[in-house]
Amino acid sequence: MGIHGVAPARSIRAQEGRRSHERHAVTTGPMRFRVMTYNIHRAIGIDRRFRPERVSRIIQTYEPDIVLLQEVDDGVPRSRRLDLARELAASTGYPHLAVGHNVTLRKGRYGNATLSRHPILLERNIDLTIGASKRRGCQHTAITLQGPASRTHHLEVFNLHLGLSAREREQQVLLLAQSRELASLAPDLACLVAGDFNDWRSQLTPLFTGPLRFRSATESTRRGEKTFLTYPSFFPRGPLDRIYYRGPLELFGAKRCRLRISRLASDHLPIIADFEIP
Repeated sequence: MGIHGVAPARSIRAQEGRRSHERHAVTTGPMRFRVMTYNIHRAIGIDRRFRPERVSRIIQTYEPDIVLLQEVDDGVPRSRRLDLARELAASTGYPHLAVGHNVTLRKGRYGNATLSRHPILLERNIDLTIGASKRRGCQHTAITLQGPASRTHHLEVFNLHLGLSAREREQQVLLLAQSRELASLAPDLACLVAGDFNDWRSQLTPLFTGPLRFRSATESTRRGEKTFLTYPSFFPRGPLDRIYYRGPLELFGAKRCRLRISRLASDHLPIIADFEIP
């Protein structure tokens, strides 16, 4: 049984007033691409109904080139035993996907997933579990961005879901920083780290913007400006979902999803960011 009831993308885009051809116009200059990070809560909304078509509709509206999902079920009864990442990729038209399972249940598994319009060259799952805590992970993918005139760009992407305690999260970031996948990358390579950080007080930001040399796409360093609040979706008070970037990437814009359906589809709101790469 697949995903049904997804509204046509054309009518949804009209709600946002966006024109995809403007973003994908052929140019010999820098390439632009869009990223979305979204904890989909297994496509079970705050009304406790399993409705993956709502998640599909949100993705279709914003047309991201790369979609980073957290809490994605695979073969679990609560989500009709679907391979949810594959179903979402099929319903929204993404030819490339990678799944990183973090938790094995009695029936099925769940974890993170990456959907992409561009080829995924490799994928690895980095174990971020601390002691006896709930299993956590970070999915690493290397993606080839295919631009106009046969130009290509290499992008390293880390899609994570961190723990619930501040100490656990700090240890997990250190594990990620020391992992072969991230530690081996030169700071001038295009790289994204995004996902559900569970970081209510932005305590992890200095770790990323300091020694790891990332910049934040989802919060300002200027006093008085706040991060994007994404949790809970129906009345957001916590900036749990974030995007960090480094290397030659330039942030062109970022926003929180404001579609009415997003306040129902999951307990988190998605974040969307547009980047340029020379």
